Amino acid sequence: MYKLLLCVRYLRTRYIALASIISVMLGVATMIVVNSVMAGFTSEMRDRLHNFLADIVIESRTMEGIDDTDRQLAAVEAAAGEYIAAMTPTIDVPGMIMFEDPYNGKTITTQVMIQGIDPESKGLVGPLRDYLASYNPEIEDGVVIREAERSRAEPLSWELTASAARYREEMKRQEALEIRGAFEDDSLSVTNTPHENRAIDDSPDFDPVSSNPSTNAAADESKPLDDDAFLQDPLVKQPESQIQTGAYPARVYIGEGIVSFQAQDPDTGKLHKVMLRQPGDDIILSTVTVGRPPEIVKMNATVVDSFRSGMNEYDTSIVLMNIKELQKNRGMHLDNAITSIHIRLKNYDDAPKAIAALQGAFPPGTVTIKTWEEKQGLLLSAVEVETAILNVLLFLIITVAGFGILAIFYMIVVEKTRDIGILKSLGASSNGVMSIFLYYGLGLGIVGSTAGVALGLVFVRYINQIEDGLSWVTGRKVFDEKIYYFFEIPTYVNPVMVLSVALGAIAIAVLASILPARRAARLHPVRALRFE
Repeated sequence: MYKLLLCVRYLRTRYIALASIISVMLGVATMIVVNSVMAGFTSEMRDRLHNFLADIVIESRTMEGIDDTDRQLAAVEAAAGEYIAAMTPTIDVPGMIMFEDPYNGKTITTQVMIQGIDPESKGLVGPLRDYLASYNPEIEDGVVIREAERSRAEPLSWELTASAARYREEMKRQEALEIRGAFEDDSLSVTNTPHENRAIDDSPDFDPVSSNPSTNAAADESKPLDDDAFLQDPLVKQPESQIQTGAYPARVYIGEGIVSFQAQDPDTGKLHKVMLRQPGDDIILSTVTVGRPPEIVKMNATVVDSFRSGMNEYDTSIVLMNIKELQKNRGMHLDNAITSIHIRLKNYDDAPKAIAALQGAFPPGTVTIKTWEEKQGLLLSAVEVETAILNVLLFLIITVAGFGILAIFYMIVVEKTRDIGILKSLGASSNGVMSIFLYYGLGLGIVGSTAGVALGLVFVRYINQIEDGLSWVTGRKVFDEKIYYFFEIPTYVNPVMVLSVALGAIAIAVLASILPARRAARLHPVRALRFE
């Protein structure tokens, strides 16, 4: 009983131990907060990677793909239909995108990955509606600045929204007026040519059409002008009769990061998004055919929508296109070929069984069959290693608190030498004296860990309110949703992690008290009282 009484007395009266309690509390709280935020970010990242890739991806080993889409889908269904909830065929091919910057008139060309999809089946495999801008309101600083243009019940398609169709019509009307004005200016400049420069023009036999070499060459050609030839170079304006007023057969959902950038408002200093291409605008895509050798093919396409998956890797490099047009332009339509099949399982735990069943549905060496985790193995491994290293570094904070407990206990043993001598002279055993300091360390660990767990959980619960307060104090956004693609800081509290951190802190506190406790136990009562 005296052991517990002395332990509680030391905890209540020895305020120097408060420093150890605070250090343990802060270490535990820091580990809980950081692990919860890291787990939240990791969980969100895994969900977004998973949703974009589906559970299982079957990929052709060549860009020519695998022939006969219907036959391949039927083979997949026959092999693993009991595990499959939905699947969609896709074509993945690298390409280039080109469009005109409306602000400086320059042509922007960048590398992209073109993915041919069927939007209806793609929406069954992953949450495509959650990514498309027309199906979701646009929110900035917690305020809705644009309502959703489509109902969530509206089926996924390649049709323009009503506002995008009006925008395209108005844009083409303005373009026609500009071109008409340009031709009128050219005609006026010809009629106002000085007399000495148009002596030959006054000849009655002069033909202004046949006298122009380029025009004459064009007139001699029997090949008709392609309907969409005007878009081969967006900087060259074509006659009004050649303007494409309707949307092109090739339609795309374009990654938001490809056609947007962040600009700072000079008045408010806030960053806002600037879109270079809107739904209804046209772009030029180029890729290679499936011939041997491959040839470059260009496609004029109309932007139907933009998407934002939350993964910068996808939003800055992916262009989703209607699969039939991509097949047609690449020369894959005759064989109805595709390059991959994305599969959503009824239960992801059945992935190994499904892959084993699918292995026999294709000839050896023609395709690779992987789960989304295997495809993103490097990224997921890097995140896991980073989290492990961060945990080790943070655990050193609690270790430092342990060394503080060690130093403080040594001071207490030296200070309480007389009390230890009296206890031993009254019959206290060495193990009993040692137990006092071990219980003391255990008490410090329990109190510090309990306070740290409470503080950490409260911080995690109100982390977004705390972020708002820090943003108000500093005058700048601490957690900008435009950068991180989150409307709030994601967190996930793992009870096993919390318990492990608390028990680890208690263990360090007990271990740090062993050496001072052993020193106190070894004190001889006569020597301890000799100079008292």
